[in-house]
Amino acid sequence: MFEPVRVGLIGAGRIGSYHAESLALRIPQARLVAVADPAPGAAEKLAGAYGARPHTDVRSMLEARDVDAVVIASTARSHPELVVAAAAAGKPVFCEKPMAFTLADADRAIEAARVAGVPLQVGFNRRFAAGFAEARDVVAGGGVGTVQLLRSLTRDPGLANPGGVPPWTIFRETLIHDFDALLWFAGEARPVEVFALADALVAPEFKADGLLDTSIVTIRFDSGAMATAEASFSAAYGYDVRAEVFGSAGMVTAGEPAVGSMRHYSAAGLTRRTVRGDTALFGAAYTAELAHFADCARTGATPAVTGHDARAALAVAAACVVSVQEGRPVRLAEVEAA
Repeated sequence: MFEPVRVGLIGAGRIGSYHAESLALRIPQARLVAVADPAPGAAEKLAGAYGARPHTDVRSMLEARDVDAVVIASTARSHPELVVAAAAAGKPVFCEKPMAFTLADADRAIEAARVAGVPLQVGFNRRFAAGFAEARDVVAGGGVGTVQLLRSLTRDPGLANPGGVPPWTIFRETLIHDFDALLWFAGEARPVEVFALADALVAPEFKADGLLDTSIVTIRFDSGAMATAEASFSAAYGYDVRAEVFGSAGMVTAGEPAVGSMRHYSAAGLTRRTVRGDTALFGAAYTAELAHFADCARTGATPAVTGHDARAALAVAAACVVSVQEGRPVRLAEVEAA
């Protein structure tokens, strides 16, 4: 019997709090021992709920001898520096998506983990959702034949604070999930060209501040396959995440916004309850990805979702930014050369 991996968590916000609960209560092979967050009282409150030690100084936590591995769930802009710091401290790293906003920062994070010889896993939770994983197995096993068309979509249930959404969030933090899913489903095929359309249709009054809340992206692969990724921040019916892969021998789909299989038939028609948030829809996947990370941290194995995977999705997001700015298709080679 092995000892649980002792994990330090950076970030006590919404997703950090969910990860803390998973590490403390749902994952036997891990133990939450520390929480770091510079916001006054944040680390103390979250750490206290699970008997962990609070830190307001991230570096003091990284230097702690009783921290075996690190989970980064802080603000996205801080991710690359924290990955580099954690790797330099010799700690295996799990980093929430996106790992970085620029390819140069992604490369620095990947190189830091390589030099340190520590596993680096990135939080693309759809790969750990049962339906998505089963669909990918079907595709990888030839179940749809030659892949020709792919589709992935994310529709969030609403915008609580349109003025607080940083520019290009729709590509870097929302559709980044869809880009990773599409590349995962596409297998050995590589994306070569991207065209993106985006606008502020949900909250147009915030467009001048940089808000883009609705987007469609097309991706062309070197195999000839074509993909679409779609996002909206205003799905009135709930949190909707789906994927579809169509090929020469059939089709496979994954994802639906419904809660369970209950259907209510009445004079008003057919009704079903729908999911309203990411942790409700992907709760099991969030737990599974951290359990996988704990195993990789203990054994030194390469994670199923690496920094290179995160970089590949980020390259597509970067091409989308250029495409919207210049109103044209953008080849991935242009982004790589920039």
